[in-house]
Amino acid sequence: MSFVTQPARFAGIDPATGTPGRSFVAATAAEVDRAASSAWEAFMAISGRPSTDRADLLDAAAAAIGGLGDELIATASRETGLPAPRIAGERDRTIHQLRMFAELVRAGSWVEAIIDHANASRTPLPKPDLRRMLIPIGPVAVFGASNFPLAYSTAGGDTASALAAGCPVVVKGHPSHPATGELVARAVSKAVAKTGFPPAMFTSLAAGGDRDLAVGQELVRHPSIRGVGFTGSTTGGMALVALASARPDPIPVFAEMGSTNPVFVTPGAIAADGAGIGQKLAASATASAGQMCTCPGLIFVVKSEATERFIETLVAAIGKLQPMVMLSPKVRGGYERRLREIAGTNDVALLAGSTSTLVSEGQPVAGTPALLRTTLDAFRHHPNLGEECFGPAALVVECQSEQELVEATSLVRGSLTGSIWFAPAESASGLAKDLRAHLARGVGRLICNGVPTGVEVTGAMVHSGPYPSCNRPDSSAVGHTSIRRWCRPVCFQNTPEELLPLELRESNPLRIFRVVDGVRVEPISS
Repeated sequence: MSFVTQPARFAGIDPATGTPGRSFVAATAAEVDRAASSAWEAFMAISGRPSTDRADLLDAAAAAIGGLGDELIATASRETGLPAPRIAGERDRTIHQLRMFAELVRAGSWVEAIIDHANASRTPLPKPDLRRMLIPIGPVAVFGASNFPLAYSTAGGDTASALAAGCPVVVKGHPSHPATGELVARAVSKAVAKTGFPPAMFTSLAAGGDRDLAVGQELVRHPSIRGVGFTGSTTGGMALVALASARPDPIPVFAEMGSTNPVFVTPGAIAADGAGIGQKLAASATASAGQMCTCPGLIFVVKSEATERFIETLVAAIGKLQPMVMLSPKVRGGYERRLREIAGTNDVALLAGSTSTLVSEGQPVAGTPALLRTTLDAFRHHPNLGEECFGPAALVVECQSEQELVEATSLVRGSLTGSIWFAPAESASGLAKDLRAHLARGVGRLICNGVPTGVEVTGAMVHSGPYPSCNRPDSSAVGHTSIRRWCRPVCFQNTPEELLPLELRESNPLRIFRVVDGVRVEPISS
């Protein structure tokens, strides 16, 4: 008797209308195996190519994505409910990331080359010639994110940095925006072909329906995959970490996960501009329906009459907002479950919004913005209040004194960001310094007098943080240094010139900065 396996079909949903899009077929186990195995073959095939070829690939991918025009904007907006201007900005960021890594690869300093020359006369033992640099780890599996269909998905930061490092990429497409992923994947594949790389340098696998979890699990377990990039929930990220750790040969997973992005507002800041700060925080907490990884979810204040007026500003700003279209029914369902959990906790008051929004089939997938309030004592005794609520909601935590405000920093779980609002005259005060010192220990980026939403793609950016915001706080998912995730250092000892990588040769044809015998030098181009 023979068995025929039915294809796993799925479709994205237009959250603005609640209607499904066209049908897609999820990758089979055989297709996952073929993609990962071919990626390893591609990795071996490109090992002798100069790194500048990868820069050409990245530039070509940026141009191809830019060439998709209005079709890409309309498709991504339709599949996510995010407005076209927001998608257009994300498209531009995606293109910028690709070009930024192209420039980084051409500059060459990212390999962190270090050369220590031999010293045959050293006693009691001669010193060998030692040369160290970063090399790519191999094929990388990238998991697309629901909330950033371009900048953190098919050709987002994980893909761009992995390709820049010399690692072929296999993308596990996100089921919420399959048509967007398909458009971008075709553009990147055209760039791969145009620059003469093996087709398996980049592969995108559709994943959804009954095969959604399986495609990701099969990728992480595959022996050809050597690293994983993930953006999503803490539950999902840690499940992948466990899978990767259980392999016969464990591999690294770099997971960006849940984050509350706490904000601490001093009494001086509230006295100076409480209304203005309140308006900015309300807008930041509900930006993109609160579905950004850096939206502020916790706001810590000190009890006073001025603080009451500050809270009234937040209530007015959030209370007037209409239900907001969210990314998918799954995301909206998770938001409302979490909101009910918070509101149902002792000593928590719902000040604005509601814990549920009636949604009928064929209607927008919407969630109601909400503001809640509690005390530091309740926050201390109910650990669940410190967990992320992914959606347009924020929890105000009221402290009794400035000392309690500082103590609250130790109760906050690891986050991508932490913010401090203080009056100009307070910058040298003990309170501002204490908040800065304590908060920096638990976040990846500390913001002064500004909202955390908005991530610059640049060398100094850190987009990570202690658990549960990330499983690897020593890395960054954004900026130049994110390329380090897909590399490992190798030392070459007493290696003949002709066997050395180009970056470590004395007659270096690549114009890069490197360290030679403790001195940073720039080789002269040949």
